[in-house]
Amino acid sequence: MSYSSFTLEEVELRFDLQLQAASFLPEISPIAPSELLNRYLERGLILAKRNVSEKARSEFLVAPILLELETLLTDSISLFSGEDFTVDRSLGLNGICDFLIARAPAQLMIKAPVIAVVEAKRGVLRDGWGQCIAELVAAQKFNLQRHQEIPYTYGIVTSGLLWQFIRLSGSTVSIEPDEISLQPLDHLLGILAWLSQN
Repeated sequence: MSYSSFTLEEVELRFDLQLQAASFLPEISPIAPSELLNRYLERGLILAKRNVSEKARSEFLVAPILLELETLLTDSISLFSGEDFTVDRSLGLNGICDFLIARAPAQLMIKAPVIAVVEAKRGVLRDGWGQCIAELVAAQKFNLQRHQEIPYTYGIVTSGLLWQFIRLSGSTVSIEPDEISLQPLDHLLGILAWLSQN
């Protein structure tokens, strides 16, 4: 078993989690995107709509937005893409993560992961919840093993066009009930920055 094998029900039962639909995002200060990101996404949106694969959405929409976030917060986060993140193979907490964001600058290896980003399967956000929550459980265990006090780990399931946010605190999983659209981009960047710093 690996992260991508988990369904919502499996992750809830295996890790004895309490799931709730609950809003946890505060009032967000928008962050203006760079002109470069605006131009890139203008073209990326066309290509992503033409190519409906996860890979296309990831390359043309998700990766540029996360790269912009890393550029904005370069002194406080590191971005990892397609990295193996094996924490406990016996529990199924292993596999390749789409993206991980760690709370430390310029890392060569994963330390202090705080955000897991999962590409929605077939563009359906709900289908990515199980995988995302499994990655959050792994990040929580990883941080505890290294005596890093990080009270919340956050997850994002995205189709590139829609983004949904998840928080793990102890054994409680809160799923933000509202999906956030790619536009307005300044609002999305504000949320991503807030998650990375809190």
